[in-house]
Order: sequence, then structure tokens, then C-alpha cells
Amino acid sequence: MATKPPAGDPVQDAPQVAPPKHAAAGLPAIGHTLRIAQQQMGVARTARTLLKVNQKDGFDCPGCAWPEGDKRHTAEFCENGAKAVAEEATLRRVTPEFFAAHPLADLATRSGYWLGQQGRITEPMYLPEGGDRYEAISWERAFAVLAEELTALASPDEALFYTSGRTSNEAAFLFQLFAREFGTNNLPDCSNMCHESSGSALNETIGIGKGSVSLEDLHQADLIIVAGQNPGTNHPRMLSALEQAKSAGAKIISVNPLPEAGMERFKNPQTPLGMLKGTALNDLFLQIRIGGDQALFRLLNKLVIEAGGATDEAFIREHTHGYEEFAAAAKEADWAETLTATGLTRPEIEQALAMVLASERTIVCWAMGLTQHKHAVATIREVVNLLLLRGNIGRPGAGVCPVRGHSNVQGDRTMGIFERPAPAFLDALDKEFGITSPRGHGFDVVRSIEALRDGKAKVLFAMGGNFVGATPDTEVTEAAIRRASLTVHVSTKLNRSHAVTGRRALILPTLGRTDKDVQASGKQFVTVEDSMGMVHSSRGNLAPASPRLLSEPAIVARMARAVLGAASATPWEEFERDYASIRDRIARVIPGFEDFNAKVARPGGFRLPHAPRDERRFPTTTGKANFTAAPVEYPKIPEGRLLLQTLRSHDQYNTTIYGLDDRYRGITGGRRVVMVNPEDAAELGLADGSYTDLVSEWKDGVERRAPGFRVVHYPTARGCAAAYYPETNVLVPLDSTADTSNTPASKSVVVRFEPA
Repeated sequence: MATKPPAGDPVQDAPQVAPPKHAAAGLPAIGHTLRIAQQQMGVARTARTLLKVNQKDGFDCPGCAWPEGDKRHTAEFCENGAKAVAEEATLRRVTPEFFAAHPLADLATRSGYWLGQQGRITEPMYLPEGGDRYEAISWERAFAVLAEELTALASPDEALFYTSGRTSNEAAFLFQLFAREFGTNNLPDCSNMCHESSGSALNETIGIGKGSVSLEDLHQADLIIVAGQNPGTNHPRMLSALEQAKSAGAKIISVNPLPEAGMERFKNPQTPLGMLKGTALNDLFLQIRIGGDQALFRLLNKLVIEAGGATDEAFIREHTHGYEEFAAAAKEADWAETLTATGLTRPEIEQALAMVLASERTIVCWAMGLTQHKHAVATIREVVNLLLLRGNIGRPGAGVCPVRGHSNVQGDRTMGIFERPAPAFLDALDKEFGITSPRGHGFDVVRSIEALRDGKAKVLFAMGGNFVGATPDTEVTEAAIRRASLTVHVSTKLNRSHAVTGRRALILPTLGRTDKDVQASGKQFVTVEDSMGMVHSSRGNLAPASPRLLSEPAIVARMARAVLGAASATPWEEFERDYASIRDRIARVIPGFEDFNAKVARPGGFRLPHAPRDERRFPTTTGKANFTAAPVEYPKIPEGRLLLQTLRSHDQYNTTIYGLDDRYRGITGGRRVVMVNPEDAAELGLADGSYTDLVSEWKDGVERRAPGFRVVHYPTARGCAAAYYPETNVLVPLDSTADTSNTPASKSVVVRFEPA
């Protein structure tokens, strides 16, 4: 039987600490999965739901974007995917009576964990100007409020249309179409905060801002480098792919400031031997200092060039540009500086070099540990340089692999959710719909917050996600949000963003991935794109949490009709009635989606074209893959300070908190912890178990403080510390961002420690 949500917030300031684990998954993962699922869904619903996750005739997991192979397991999900499904398919409900009992001031004091545990929102809710709590509102009145606010703006650019990576391809395409027909390119999205740096680097170097590998490539690789990524918690199904690669003879290098259990040993819960013994994954663990990755890859590139006969001269000559300038810069790489930047030893780097030189097929995977630094784009360019040197793009078993977090964040970008759209995309959109899209660039996430702060934006419409909880500089962001005239959130469950509002606010409850979607033409399905460019269908199998829910495509279509009115010739009503009609339009606008409805009807879907992978054709400004030669950067840490990275716990997905434990790191019952190397702690006088305030230091001199964190002595890299977000987002300055991509630099925050 499912359990009731917690009535009060659990105490979170007294976490218990044990030694970190050295293996991931196994029997504990199965037990935890079943316990969480039963609490949220009950036994029968758990079986009916989990057996449809990631199946060809089922629904796409609302968790990460890791792809599925053609052959599916009966249980094609991981522990954290099951948690995501359980939270969405929960039997708990948030009704108008809940909002009557909990005014906004009360909601604002609650933790993200407590808010999320309350269950599915059942009706549209409205916070009137001057009101102290949300009240039920009809859908008709909700869209009228939206129309009032949007049509009253002095310019369409005073509106912001944010997208979460959970949004389907169909909803995302309609959302960007509405925004552009309305008259703005203000389409910030969650990618601005995570893999924007990857897209920026890859577009410049190989001509497409996506990874170049397939699941099969991972299985065929000789060497896989996993840099700045923790698959055991953030992409657990990736461990199965790494295990299969190991069984085929691959070597694995992990580059990370923290040792992670999943990369040490994977106990595959799909096999008896896997659960009992498991597979050691790491062949080499490089415990790098935060932000030292560019220096490491630059030195490796120098050593590859100097090795003699180690570069693929034919590939470089025929398919690349800028080699001479890059090689000259690489030759300047300095051992002493690299050892300082990375904290590594010379033998460790030499061992990594030997593994690179022994590999004919190399893949580099990465995530936020590379993308959220000032020099993130330059770092990823340096990764590409390493692959280009040995011809490791456009070859089976080799390539770039940015591992996306949210389940359709890559698909949303493909559908046109981007504040800086390509002219060719806008031309195709305009031709298809007879509109004139704006050509000026819009606001990304950071610039959207600045626009709200400065009074240049007045309406924030968020298609899913937790904008307040995901963004940096919490106090600045929340103050900016409160200046808005209207904030709107399309949501399945409560989060912090519902408690921090503009003068008026709407919550528009929507269907989830697990829900059946029936429209006037019959049962519908939506599509998503995984991290490796596979597009496939997703069909929910549960009765919706309430008959008052609308699907995301329906919400966009009805908003468009209310706001644009008779002036719009776009068939919004038909799009709501039959999603196949949306896909027909996508097929005529976006390359690779020709004959979309027929292709997605195939079990497992279809793969999008990728010129570098498929043809060794690089659609860059030079027509070739570009070597780059940026100056090497790495964070400098003042004396008495540490460099903090924000990260997830194991009971967390993005800003959604499933529980208060981080099982693999040995932390239970709380989240306000800061992990510090014991030697650094001794020098700073930080006793294990003591409490401290974290204070970030930035050039603006503003004090940003996160109070009351328990010190945990932990085997981090020297000079480095780690703590969970969103609790530490308050420490990340709004203007501390990556060059080019403008992604918040959440992985390199200089902090000092003050007594709590």
C-alpha cells in the first residue's frame, strides 16, 4: 500500500556519516527501488508501471537521456529512473484543499523534498495579486489571465518562455512556434545551465552540437575516458554499457575530483554474478583538481604529437583545419604547470598517455564536471583536439559523448528551443507557417534573470522544471522573479518555483510520461530524442492523476488561441486534436525528420543523421573539423580557501529530491554537508562533524552565504570541496559563467569557511 506524504519537514541538519561505498547497484539498489516505488505507488501499480519503462511499446523514463539498445531487458530501468517514475506515478495528490491549508508564506518555508513528496497537482491554480494563497481556477480563466498579461506587454521581448528537458518533441515544437509567432526568441532552457558549453564547443569544432557516438560504439571502443561525470548516480544505465565494453576488452579512465562508487565496481542487478561480484570498471582513476581538465588534455595532446607516428596524418590532412596553430600551442604545454593545475603525478599522466597511444578507437564521455567552468568551452575543444589527432571521429568505436541529463533536453533543442536560432531554421519555419519570426537573439537563462531583475522582462512562462531551484545566485534570482507581473509553471508536482512568484501566478497541471493521453482523435503518443540522437515514441499507460489535467501540447495550443486569436492562421486546434499533425509539420521544417510519422512507428524509432559520424563531413565555417588553440586556464585558489563544486546526491535527480540519503558516499539523513579532504580540513581547522557556514568570494565583493553545513572529511582532491545543490546555488554568482556559452560556473566556486 502506498504511504501518505510527510506532514512536516524532516530534520535535515544532523546527517549521519559512514565510509563511502566502493561498488554501485547490486542488491541494495533493488531493495531501495522497490521500497520507494511501494511508498509512492503501492505494489500492483509498481509492477504495472515499471514494466513499461523504456520498452518499445511503453513510455520513456522521465529521468536521464541514456539510450536503450535494440534488445530490452524486462526491467529496463535503473534505481534512479524508478524513483523518477514512482514520483510521477504516485497515488498522492495535491488538491485545492491543500493550497487552502498552506498559504504561500508556508510553502516558502518548506524544503524541496517536502514539496515534491506531496504528490500530483490535480487542478489549475491561481495566485491573484495581493493574495496569500493559491486558489482553484478554470482553464478558461487561466488562459484569459495569460492573454491579459501577454497582450499588455510593451514588447513581446518582455516575455520569457522557459523549457525543461522533460518536454516532448511535439510540445517543444509548438512552444517555440508560439513564442516566435508571438514575436520573441526568448526561449531559455535547461541546456543553458548544463551542456550549452558542449554545444558551443562541438558546433565550432565538428559542426554539430551533439555527440557523435552510438551505444554500439561504446561496446566497440578500445578506450573510454569518463571525465567530470558520475554515472553511478546520474546515469546508472551507462554502467551496463561500460561493463559490456570492458567484457570486450576496453580500458576505462575516470577523471574526477571525487572517487565514485559506480566507476570503481558495478554490481549489475540484471545477473546473479553481477549482483554478487560485479565488474571493476576503472583501469585508471585520475583524481584531478577541479577545473584542471583543460591542462591535462593539452599536455596529453603535446605528448601524442611528440610520440612520433601517433597522429593520424591522413585524417588531419584531409578532414581538419588549424592543425599547425594548435600544434604550436600544444608544444608550449608545461609539465610543472600541468601538475599544479591538475594535482596529478607525472606517472599518472604517463600511464594515461600509454593507454591513449595503445587505443585505435577512443571515446571521451563527459558531463557537468567539464561544462560548468569559466573555461568549459575551451576544455571541451581540447578534448576534441585529442580525438582529432588520432582520427577518432567518424570511426566505429570512437567519438565525442556528452552525456545529457534530462530525458529530452537534446530533442527540445532539435525542435528549435534556442534563444539564438539558426537563420535556416527560421526560414523553414516561416515558410511552413506563413509567419515572420524575429531574427534578433533572445535571452538565455542567465540573461533572463538579469532581464527580470532589471525590469526588462515581466512574464515568465516555464514549461516544466524548477526554474528557481535550478538557477544560480538564489537571492538575486528570487528577487528578480518577484519583480515579474506574472509567473506561470506547467507542472506535475510542487517545487520551490511555485513558492517564489510574480505579482500574479498560475500553476497549470499537466500529464506526465506515465499518463494516458487521449485527445479528440483518440489515444496519442509523443516522441523524445535520447543522448545519442535516437528518436522514439513514448506512450503512458496509467489513468491521469485527475480529469482536470491537460497535456503539454494542449496547453500550448490553447494558450496560443487565447493570446494570438483570429490573427493566427496556425491550426492550433488541430494540433491539440491529433499530435500526428504536429509531426507532419516537424517533418517539413527540421532536417532528418522527413516522413516522421512513418519512421517513428518502427519499434525503437530511428536515428537522426550526423554528418561527422556518418560521412566524416564537418559542417563548420571551414568545411572541416577545426583544431583550436585556446590559452590554458585553471582556477587559482587563494590561501585559506577551497574550490567548491556543486553536485547531486544519490537520492536526487536534478533539483528533485527523492530522499535525504547519499548511499554511495556514506551520507544519510541530511543534505547540508560539505565534503572536504582531511588534510585541507586539518589546515583550516575544520573538525569532522563540526558545522560551518560556506561563504563564496567573487569579484563583486557581495557576500553569498550558505549557513549550517556539517563538515565531512572525505577523499576529495586536495584544495577541493563538494556540496549538494540546490542548497549551494546561493553561492554561485549570477555573472560567474563560462566564456561563450554563458553557463553558470557551478563547479568552481571559491569559498571560505566561517563558524556556524
